[in-house]
Amino acid sequence: MAAATKPIRWHIVLFLAPAVLVYTVVMILPLFGTLQLSLFRGTPDGQVFVGFDNFRTLLGDPRWSASFWNALWNNVWFFIIHMLVQNPIGILLAALLSNPRLRLRGFYRTAIFIPTILSFVIVGFVWKLILSPIWGVAPDLLGMIGLKGLFAPWLGKEEYALTTLGLISVWQFVGIPMMLIYAALLAIPDEILEAAECDGITGMAQFWKIKLPLILPSIGIISVLTFVGNFNAFDLIYSSQGAMAGPNFSTDILGTFLYRTFFGFQLQIGDSNMGATIASMMFFIILAGVCLYLFAIQTRLRRYQF
Repeated sequence: MAAATKPIRWHIVLFLAPAVLVYTVVMILPLFGTLQLSLFRGTPDGQVFVGFDNFRTLLGDPRWSASFWNALWNNVWFFIIHMLVQNPIGILLAALLSNPRLRLRGFYRTAIFIPTILSFVIVGFVWKLILSPIWGVAPDLLGMIGLKGLFAPWLGKEEYALTTLGLISVWQFVGIPMMLIYAALLAIPDEILEAAECDGITGMAQFWKIKLPLILPSIGIISVLTFVGNFNAFDLIYSSQGAMAGPNFSTDILGTFLYRTFFGFQLQIGDSNMGATIASMMFFIILAGVCLYLFAIQTRLRRYQF
């Protein structure tokens, strides 16, 4: 007697089809279109296939490579600021909010998370007003605590502008790692914490020895999200410093470099092929970082999952 074949679960296909269709139209097809466009070059006679010449131009031509490496380094520094400032602060805030003895925890969570839902345009414009040396309130606020001498036009100096924007971005998005880590801390089984208390492990020692190892997978996911988000960044720089990413391109990142190249700006004529090449490089950089996490880091973090 032949074994009965399992029925095809058509309802799964039916429910997944809309999401797959939308994702394919919005993400997959534009991605392949961008990769294809990067292999061509525009001529008076139309698009001509040039292979990887656009990539060689981007990385080897002095006119392009200087801007590309400057934008890439700025992107790396933007990411480092978030990794060294945003994520540790998010973990600290989550640890404090997970304390059951802390009063008004709901209010604090909401207050910290609210900037996350604000528009980039609003955040960039408001902080540009706050830090303005002419009409901003930052000098007066520093003067109230006797630190007015430390004030400088941070968004107007090349050595400070990118770091300042990175810290503004940290202020806006610190609520995301805080909430993810907070959820991970709440998911730790009570039996584990009770066993630790029976062994005399309480307070900060319990956090470092018990809770932190258990939330390492969540920290890894947050790190990947931070990496992807920062190498796709554009809005905050554009809204506060414009497409030229001033002063003197000191805040130029791959997103603003892509925008100027693809669409053109002021006297610069747009080049869709080179813009697609920059977008492809951004995709390859993000893909390499995500693969590094998936195959080299995540496998080591699985041992901490419960």
